[in-house]
Amino acid sequence: MTTLPPGPAIPRVLQMLNWIRRPLPFMEECARAYGDCFTIGFPSIPGSPPRARRPTFVFFSHPEAIREIFTADGDGLRAGEANSFLEPLLGEHSLLMLDGARHLRERRMMQPPFHGERMQAYGEVMRDITAAAVDGWPLGRPFPIHREMQRITLEVILRTVFGVDEGPRLTRLRDLLTTLLEQATKPYALLLQVDLGPWSPWGRLVRIGREVDEMLFAEIARRRTGESPGRTDVLSMLVEARDEQGQPMTDQELRDEMFTLLVAGHETTATSLAWAFHRLLANPAILERSRQEVDRITGGGPLEPSRVGSLEFVDAVVKETLRLNPILPVVGRRLSEPMRIGGRDLPAGVLATPCIYLAHRRPQVWPHPERFDPDRFIGLRPSPYGFLPFGGGVRRCLGMAFALYEMKVVLAEVLRRVTLRAAPGHRVRVVRRSITLAPSAGMPVVVDAVAA
Repeated sequence: MTTLPPGPAIPRVLQMLNWIRRPLPFMEECARAYGDCFTIGFPSIPGSPPRARRPTFVFFSHPEAIREIFTADGDGLRAGEANSFLEPLLGEHSLLMLDGARHLRERRMMQPPFHGERMQAYGEVMRDITAAAVDGWPLGRPFPIHREMQRITLEVILRTVFGVDEGPRLTRLRDLLTTLLEQATKPYALLLQVDLGPWSPWGRLVRIGREVDEMLFAEIARRRTGESPGRTDVLSMLVEARDEQGQPMTDQELRDEMFTLLVAGHETTATSLAWAFHRLLANPAILERSRQEVDRITGGGPLEPSRVGSLEFVDAVVKETLRLNPILPVVGRRLSEPMRIGGRDLPAGVLATPCIYLAHRRPQVWPHPERFDPDRFIGLRPSPYGFLPFGGGVRRCLGMAFALYEMKVVLAEVLRRVTLRAAPGHRVRVVRRSITLAPSAGMPVVVDAVAA
């Protein structure tokens, strides 16, 4: 016998609206009412793939249940199928869409450019892009720092991942990607996938996507000619990658993976940085301690990539931000067969859903869970089933080391160069940007002083 855990009795359409409009209170209410495990369901969405229609989610927040999900046989729990609503945007060959042997093949081919040791090769680019952005910030006037973080992380992606140099191609691709991501992060963009013409949200997204595709395929073709040997950008390395049979990725596979790296590595990192500034500016003592560490490590000069690993407290600030403000509140696995998880016998077809947001707020794991306390990460290697901002198991985010490194470089460079404060009169709320959760109004800040 398989039965679903209890959950809200309201109609599915109202559950979906609660999830879109007030996700955090909705999860908290369900946890208070039903405990560590509960069920929510959505209605069928027009334009969604058949396997994504009328989805039923079983949420888990207990570390043992999360461990069972992350370590289970991949044939029974399918993350690619759980992500199928992203396929029209990312493509069927995206690492996020794949399961089983195809997923393992693609992941092995994509790992070398994102190995932790390679981060230093990207560090100077990240630092210099941040410095150039900070130089353009207004003095004494409020501006949304989330938007500035988006500009920085997009430029980092264009230079280190796409390998596009200065010139018309970079300008055009930057403009297209900025518009594409603005469309893709609207609250309902990925839910209502119906093309009603160029002025409809999905129709506009599709048309911009085609233009981006043309540029990506042109970049792939340029790399295949081998005009510039020895390039270290991620795209060039992936063009050269071979699987165990000696086969390269196809152009379409490369396109889908590059699109995935853009969407997964740009908006998420920018939003995490915006949350980090929110947390720091709300905690002056922690802000000052972070700044003192940066000054000590840099000696007042530019941050050297080899010294990023010495930023122990800044690293703890990043991790504590990701604990309190995980950008994705959940991850999912679709059951291809009945399975017992967390003491519950679940039917095939449901989505087993580790809830990152609730797992990060369990007082049994994180004392005083609502308190922003980076010291809890000093000298700690947290359990991967109690701290999971990048997911877990064989599906853990491939770009985790890249994102953590980039966040530390950007934070250090900003703290070294300017004195910030939160803009007066604004109370930060959580707002939805498609599948991510961001600070409201772009987290407005004011630059009070610039370093000499």
